Amino acid sequence: MRAETRAALDEIGINIPSLNAPVGRLSGGQRQAIAVARTVHSDADILLLDEPLAAMGAKEGAMILDLIQRLKDEGEVSIIMVLHNYVHVLTSCDRVNLIQDGAIALDKATADTSVEELTEIVVNEYRRARQAAQAQGASPA
Repeated sequence: MRAETRAALDEIGINIPSLNAPVGRLSGGQRQAIAVARTVHSDADILLLDEPLAAMGAKEGAMILDLIQRLKDEGEVSIIMVLHNYVHVLTSCDRVNLIQDGAIALDKATADTSVEELTEIVVNEYRRARQAAQAQGASPA
């Protein structure tokens, strides 16, 4: 089991110094990488990552982004990421979807959009929601 684990980690470029180390003693990036490796090793067709860089430092985040890029380049697994950092979206993804009120408000190739466009859409939605909330608060109940 240890040899299989080491081979799975090495296959996707994850460096864990000791397989005997308790997961709780590993860095956030190493824990996230192990979770990704577990999924990839299980022959999953789709990898769903919800804020994979949350609460990580720059070094750990870079490690995860590198891992995601390697998996993307290999093309053996489809990757869906929920991200709120538009720079990471544009550098890591092929397409971007913005979901508002449960519906897809934007579906574009990342090459066809920008941080500015994504920010503008979200800010405008925030302003509309805020105005609607203020209007409801101003009307008699």
